[in-house]
Amino acid sequence: MKLKICGIRDIDILQYACEAGIDFVGFIMAHESPRKISNNFLVSLENFNFQDTSPVFVFVNPSVDEVNEITNKIENPILQFHGDEEDNFCQQFNQSFWKTIRVKNSQSLKAIDDFPSADAILLETFSDDVYGGTGKMFDWSLLEKISLQRKFVLAGGINPENIKEAVSLNPWCIDVNSGVESSPALKDKTMMDQIIKNFKNG
Repeated sequence: MKLKICGIRDIDILQYACEAGIDFVGFIMAHESPRKISNNFLVSLENFNFQDTSPVFVFVNPSVDEVNEITNKIENPILQFHGDEEDNFCQQFNQSFWKTIRVKNSQSLKAIDDFPSADAILLETFSDDVYGGTGKMFDWSLLEKISLQRKFVLAGGINPENIKEAVSLNPWCIDVNSGVESSPALKDKTMMDQIIKNFKNG
């Protein structure tokens, strides 16, 4: 099982995550997100040594140019599409990509079949107001209704207290964002340590 820390926008935290052996680190590109990375931070990523950690860039309804900027600057990025993008749009960049399905009820899960090209499907909590980063869990019992033949990334409200329960559901990857923040958009190394410990002992 893999672990992803998303919403990183600080080089010190990024270095800490890579040295801790986190599988994936996520960078928010969505303009309306408080966790959106700065241009200076993006420039610093171009020559950053990710070691064995894979960078994931999170987009919400981007233009083709916005995605190409990342694929031209970063070697082998994973693209995560978090908006209303369709499969054809996502696969045109010839990069590994994850597609987010925002889960409201069991009907929401039917959208998984609309993305046969996705390398992984990320399940996030539905909200009327925002495309992600709700910090809330959806009804995990819905996962019993889906085939685990696809690679699933479980996201939404995962923190040090409930990550063992998340592990017990056996997703391919667990995605943590606000659950390792001491305040909005501010990652906390102590909370990251706790997540990693509970994840490994889950």
